[in-house]
Amino acid sequence: MPLEQKLHLKLSQKLIMTPSLQQAIKLLQLSKLELQEVLNQELLENPLLEESAEETKAEEAEAEAQEKNQNEEEQKPQEPEKEKEKDSFEEIDYDAYFQDYIEYGYNPRMTEEHDEFPIENTLTRPPNLTDHLTWQLNMSDASPDVKQVAYFIIGNIDEDGYLRATSEEIAAAGPWSAELVEKAITAIQSLDPIGVGARDLRECLLLQLDFLEIDVPLVEVVVRDHWDEFMQRKFVQLAKTLGIDMKTLEGLVEIIKHLDPKPGRKYSDERAIYVEPDVYIQKVGDEYVIVLNEDGMPKLRINGSYRAMLNSMDSKQDGETVNYIKDKIRSAVWLIKSLDQRQRTIYKVAESIVKHQREFLEKGIDYLRPLVLRDVADDIQMHESTVSRVVSNKYMHTPRGLFLMKYFFHSGIDSDTGEDISSLTVKKKIQSYIDAEDPRKPLSDSKIMKILNDEGINIARRTVAKYRDELNIPSSTDRKQIF
Repeated sequence: MPLEQKLHLKLSQKLIMTPSLQQAIKLLQLSKLELQEVLNQELLENPLLEESAEETKAEEAEAEAQEKNQNEEEQKPQEPEKEKEKDSFEEIDYDAYFQDYIEYGYNPRMTEEHDEFPIENTLTRPPNLTDHLTWQLNMSDASPDVKQVAYFIIGNIDEDGYLRATSEEIAAAGPWSAELVEKAITAIQSLDPIGVGARDLRECLLLQLDFLEIDVPLVEVVVRDHWDEFMQRKFVQLAKTLGIDMKTLEGLVEIIKHLDPKPGRKYSDERAIYVEPDVYIQKVGDEYVIVLNEDGMPKLRINGSYRAMLNSMDSKQDGETVNYIKDKIRSAVWLIKSLDQRQRTIYKVAESIVKHQREFLEKGIDYLRPLVLRDVADDIQMHESTVSRVVSNKYMHTPRGLFLMKYFFHSGIDSDTGEDISSLTVKKKIQSYIDAEDPRKPLSDSKIMKILNDEGINIARRTVAKYRDELNIPSSTDRKQIF
């Protein structure tokens, strides 16, 4: 078969992601704090970008008035100079005064009267569980061999305080005998918080009971010998096995319930994550006003000096420099346009959400309407994926509180009134029914389904179970109060 070269014409349509479009999509899905970091980085990397220092009208008026007063003072006849006083401004030795700051920067001086440590030497975070255990181990009288193994064990303790490695795995990690590993584990379990270093929940509770020295021997018997019956809430059977009445067993269960199942949590180094809303919804009269949060956002513009430099250059002689400036100008223009488009799109989506959820803003969660991304996309004439990027990781501050923008998008459930009911409204009803139930006779999923059906909400039992799980509510069997 001979090989031939031929030319073929083919007409086709393709979607090509230009660099400017890719940048616009990237900026669209960033939160406000993430966007600030990106813009600050762009200001550092692109010399043609700068922050515009726009003066307000009040500042301009103040500057004009100050200049006018200065001109009037210059026109007045000058009085003869008075004799300089000894403490005049010119007699101060500023070179000596600012010597430390000019030569070395800020240099706080330690005096004998103030022996405090400088602020830069203070702790930036509280000690976590690993730090706390290591400090206690260093202060203990354990042998060097035991400490060596114990340091390794501390590294395998999770944030709840449990040891997540077996004795065999620890022994295989180094030249340590099984006896030495057990000694190290015992040394760790003797440290604060009590219960740390346990392999499971039962061992953790036994360590705490041993330390507290509670004068109720049956408590330890329940945890050590009848743990499965206790965890499965077979209290009637457990009372018969122990030969005690339910009242006595209730006292044992109360003691166990007051033990700490996660002793390491008190030394957790998790910090609260603060969020800043991207959109503010404010009620002015009978209307809701949408305000984009641009506090702290740099106002970008292109540096005029570089533009003038580009106009004065010869593209033949300074070709490399001209191309560099053109590329940076193009990048800056793309960024400014993408940023402007991002703000416009967020405003449109927020405006559509307010239009659809006005009753929620007026009356509360019972009036939250079912809403999907397509509803907003059709309203603002944009693609559904664009709306999805807008509501991702962004918060909206409303008169009803601070919410994720995704909070307003959820499915609906049919009702006898002909209008769909929000799934969040149904979840709130389920929560209220469970809060008001009799703990000795908790409501089953079937019973909750029947109550909702009687109210005209057409919902299945499996949907009730699904919503209950999403609310982190245990089943009726686990909620039942035996005592």
